[in-house]
Amino acid sequence: MSKEKNERDIIATFLKLTSSSTGERLHIVHIAAEMAPVAKVGGLGDVVAGLSKALQKKGHLVEIVLPKYDCMQYECIKDLKALDMPIESYFDGRLFKNKIWVGTVEGLPVYFIEPQHPAKFFWRNQFYGEQDDFKRFSFFSRAALELLLQAGKKPDIIHCHDWQTSFVAPLYWDLYVPKGLNSARICFTCHNFEYQGAAPASDLASCGLDVHHLNRPDRMQDNSASHMINPIKGAIVFSNIVTTGGRGLEATLNSHSKKFVGILNGIDTGSWNPATDPFLKVQYHSNDIEGKTENKEALRRHLGLSSANARQPLVACVTRLVPQKGVHLIRHAIYRTLELGGQFVLLGSSPVPQIQGFNGALERAFDHYTNDADGWKELVLKVMSMDFSWDSSASLYEELYEKTVSRARSMNRT
Repeated sequence: MSKEKNERDIIATFLKLTSSSTGERLHIVHIAAEMAPVAKVGGLGDVVAGLSKALQKKGHLVEIVLPKYDCMQYECIKDLKALDMPIESYFDGRLFKNKIWVGTVEGLPVYFIEPQHPAKFFWRNQFYGEQDDFKRFSFFSRAALELLLQAGKKPDIIHCHDWQTSFVAPLYWDLYVPKGLNSARICFTCHNFEYQGAAPASDLASCGLDVHHLNRPDRMQDNSASHMINPIKGAIVFSNIVTTGGRGLEATLNSHSKKFVGILNGIDTGSWNPATDPFLKVQYHSNDIEGKTENKEALRRHLGLSSANARQPLVACVTRLVPQKGVHLIRHAIYRTLELGGQFVLLGSSPVPQIQGFNGALERAFDHYTNDADGWKELVLKVMSMDFSWDSSASLYEELYEKTVSRARSMNRT
């Protein structure tokens, strides 16, 4: 088989994955800065991947649009190929070409946008932390919508995430609905409200948005600095659904409270399954938890912790060590665990009113573990039987999506 024919077959297979939705299923497009495992910094990457897989499993057409970073895990992308369709998008007063790549990540169709811009926006050997992040991601947000428009996509839902793609919401309604990309409702999820992307209002003009129109208190003007615009605020204002909020944006959230819904993130039970996890010394599941004891012992040996008392409680915490995660509470938990006779393991990375209640919870847990072994085992079995998978959370998103799409369709009929 010739190389050219092989590439045609790969592209044809990808396009079949992304064929127009039929019947009752929804066409959902995620525009994001991260997706596990190819481009993951924190929880955002896990959510985009886990939610997309769960929605795809429910029969919906799900596509993801990402920047083509130079530092991605390319080995996790199957059949990565460039499309012969350069997309031009506006930025800083002129049009720039974007090379569009396609590939599949764990069965999901993904578009990767590689800007042909002299600043090499996504060839920096890191995902975030650049001085021009505002420009990088406002460029990407517009290029992503241009891709959907020029490819003739008619999604039911465009789901954008965190401040990096929050520009999608105002860009969609102000610039792309008039161009004909008008089938979608916008869902915005903020996973990390510590970072809101605030910048001088004038910076918004680069991607073609009207600064005078948007730098207003009821639109994108930052609530604490009138000369700044706040991308997350803009996404809240211009989205149809908002699935979390941000500190300092209480007034905006109050004004748009009907859009606001809280949905617990799921876990990817394919990746995080103790019954199949090859990194565990002993696999276990909800019907047989004996392996937990052997894994606890193996962890203690690996970390050089005392194993003299097999029943000594071991508390583990896996988190990013940033203020929003309650670092002061974690520090307190370490000391309190040691005082109660336990051991504490912390795995994390990092760039006090609640303490009394926290004390009580720790003490109850220790008492239960130490004095009621059978009851503790029963509790573990009960918790392991609970459904914290993305399947459950995706059902809530599915319901939200369907409601907002149904409302839009009924309004169009009247």
